[in-house]
Amino acid sequence: MKTCIMCGGEGTRLRPLTFDRPKPMIPLLNKPSLVHLVEHLAIEGFNDIVLTLGYLGGEIEAALGDGSMYGVHIEYVHEKEKLGTAGGVKNAEELFEGEPFMVVGGDHVMDLELREFVRFHDKNDSLVTIGLLPIDDPRDYGIADLDVNNRINRFFEKPGPGEIFSNLASTGIYVCDPEVMKWIPKKKYDFAKDLFPDIMKKGENINGFLVHGKWTDIGNPQAYREACRWMLEQMPGTKISGRLNIRDARVTGPIDIGHDVSLGSNSAIVGPIVIGENTTIGDKVLIGPYTSIGSNCKIGNNSRILSSYIFNNVEIGSNTAVSSAIIDNGTKVKDSCILETGTVIGPRVIIGEEVTVNSMVRIWPEVRVKNGSKVSENLGNEDFGNNIKGS
Repeated sequence: MKTCIMCGGEGTRLRPLTFDRPKPMIPLLNKPSLVHLVEHLAIEGFNDIVLTLGYLGGEIEAALGDGSMYGVHIEYVHEKEKLGTAGGVKNAEELFEGEPFMVVGGDHVMDLELREFVRFHDKNDSLVTIGLLPIDDPRDYGIADLDVNNRINRFFEKPGPGEIFSNLASTGIYVCDPEVMKWIPKKKYDFAKDLFPDIMKKGENINGFLVHGKWTDIGNPQAYREACRWMLEQMPGTKISGRLNIRDARVTGPIDIGHDVSLGSNSAIVGPIVIGENTTIGDKVLIGPYTSIGSNCKIGNNSRILSSYIFNNVEIGSNTAVSSAIIDNGTKVKDSCILETGTVIGPRVIIGEEVTVNSMVRIWPEVRVKNGSKVSENLGNEDFGNNIKGS
């Protein structure tokens, strides 16, 4: 069975992390999240993959190639204009060769028994089977009313207060019969907003399958942090790739450390943690659990990095505290700064000395923050779009 991975969205809800890259290429433990997804599909036996590409799609194609390095075969279809989720799949129709197929999102992070999902669809009569998962707060998802026979009686996209009749949220993973293509017009058209309501209005069956395992997407910064934390929890043990220079430091696993990492005197690393190659950590630095640091980074003396996700070529000054933050490539945070919980710092930002960035604030690419500033609102950049709603 072929699997279609939808990678057309602009990732506006993840800005400023998606100005330099498409959403599926955001690093997840120092590796693009899409690579994690492809590797999981390969393990599950889904080796024939179609990628629908839109925003910055060329970067995805250049990174994955024909898929052979991951044990899969990948074909690409580019969207010349926005077609929506179902429209993008329709655009790739000829590649499915009239056979059933599975659809997943390019921002999905999962550990699911997908073969069991497919077997369920094969044994039951419906055009589409939707993977469902109970979620405490399903407001950002489609929700389904599922009966005892696994039939979906009602489906509603992104419910508001008073509309949440179920906590069974759509994972955005669908197994489809080829006949579903006849329902999809050659225009902008979505699965959840358009196709599913149309099918149900005309009395056709849509089934739900209660998936087993872990699943999330990385549609917004909070979901991204949760995905990183979950994957760090899955680390099996300690891996050190090459030389690790330690001077009177303490290391507690599990850890995954790249080549030529240096850890200064009286510093401490408490796993699970991932650190990329050629990264230097100063003296008396605490790096706490659930943290990933990319390659070619520098962490200054007496700093604290806790539950944060730092990309490549980032410099953190001395006596700086970073808590549950995300920091993109090439950013410099100078001495005696505080980055509070949930901050998102874009690429090539320079944050001056003694700056406090308040919780949940986002800073756009290439912004300069003056010494001593207290940043309580998002800092945009007129050279980049400021919308954070949408895909």
